[in-house]
Amino acid sequence: MSRDRIVIIGAGMGGLAAALSLAVQGEEVLVIEAQGAPGGKMRRLTAAGRDIDGGPTVFTMRWVLDQVFDEAGAALAEHVTLEPLSTLARHAWSARERLDLHADLKASADAIGAFAGAGEARRFLDFSAEAKRIYQTLERPFLCAQRPNPVTLAMANGLPGMAAMARINPFETMWKGLGRHFRDPRLRQLFGRYATYCGSSPFLAPATLMLVAHVEQAGVWTVKGGMHELALALEALARRRGVTFRYGEAATEVATEGGRVIAVSTATERFDCSAVIVNADSNAVAEGLLGNAVKRAVAPVTPQQRSLSAITWAAVLEATGFPLARHNVFFSRDYAAEFRTLTTGYPDEPTVYLCAQDREGHASGPERLLLLVNSPANGDRAPQPHQRVELAMRAKLAQCGLHLDWNPDNIIMTDPARFGSLFPATGGALYGRASHGWMASFQRPAAHTAITGLYLAGGSVHPGPGVPMAMLSGRLAAQSLMASRASTRRFQSAATVGGISTA
Repeated sequence: MSRDRIVIIGAGMGGLAAALSLAVQGEEVLVIEAQGAPGGKMRRLTAAGRDIDGGPTVFTMRWVLDQVFDEAGAALAEHVTLEPLSTLARHAWSARERLDLHADLKASADAIGAFAGAGEARRFLDFSAEAKRIYQTLERPFLCAQRPNPVTLAMANGLPGMAAMARINPFETMWKGLGRHFRDPRLRQLFGRYATYCGSSPFLAPATLMLVAHVEQAGVWTVKGGMHELALALEALARRRGVTFRYGEAATEVATEGGRVIAVSTATERFDCSAVIVNADSNAVAEGLLGNAVKRAVAPVTPQQRSLSAITWAAVLEATGFPLARHNVFFSRDYAAEFRTLTTGYPDEPTVYLCAQDREGHASGPERLLLLVNSPANGDRAPQPHQRVELAMRAKLAQCGLHLDWNPDNIIMTDPARFGSLFPATGGALYGRASHGWMASFQRPAAHTAITGLYLAGGSVHPGPGVPMAMLSGRLAAQSLMASRASTRRFQSAATVGGISTA
């Protein structure tokens, strides 16, 4: 059985989804994880004795999660409690300029009308219709496909599909596309921020990323007890289906023989196997961190091609002066200048994301906060100016009327260097290759590689970053592996007269 075993390197959300999918199909699965707990970037930090989500703070595309649990014969509601958000986010540009977006489309349009005028409210509804059309055009032939390319994507639905592809403006930048809809630069900035969900610049990313607006309008959920509970629930379900987990052990080599995967090694042990799913940044393979035998299976990502990183502060602090929602964004006054600077350094005035994780029912006193500013993925190449970035971040918040009782003893800071150590070969890049240019989405590696038995999953792999996308990548890897296994099992060797073995 050990030689027929499947090893998954990494217990991130893609690895967990793949492990569960394979286990329910009767496969023997071993997950090796360098960290001490599952979840990958969906990590839990403890500051001032309180647990704080230190990575993703919400979940979208719930249907992906439903599919994972349904395939395992489990009811999602029996394992985690998802809580829908009615206010998606509160946005501020100054102490006087604030705008809430809501789960209800009409409520958002009304808020935009009050903020920027009736014309912008109408244009928002037109924008939302386009975002929905983009998502519906791409969901099946791109997001759920094994290895789409421009030709297969355009021809997925014949002539109607080609016409639909033309209507989503695939060659236009996101910033230009938003300019077709909004006159108010603040709204262009607000919706342009969706490009950062995959670590990219709205000035370089394709307009197809406007689909994120529809994804959020279709539903945003938090997880009761914190997002890390979702990773724990998937791990527990996988264990019940027979998956074995080894924590605190980093995979050091994937061995091959005759162009086929045969084993995975850690510093202390070797595990025979017939297939491996690497749920790590694909660049770790390309840089040889899993051995020279598989190094050429993935094209490397250069430092210039990396997505953004971040500096985050997980904190327990008292916040006053600004009425925080759960999700808040404090925008810089010059978005173009901010992203020009982010190619190599840190802007003097950053945009700040703040997740107030106790806001539902919070009265007063210290509360759990996650603060984030974008950063270049330079954790392996440049010194980290922590103090200067922190002061710029706090100045931006103060400019919008928010004051924090800053206490370094109650704060855990994570910078690109630390992210780089958690996710090797990235320099701290959190989303793999940046989605810059219309071809970028097709340049992510697919689940299947040229090495027999080697598969890839995770946010750096097709279809892209984010919790649901990473889980989709894990499912695609499992599907590709099982399809290959079924093909080889159908053609077993048989003895014939003369002693020649044939298929």
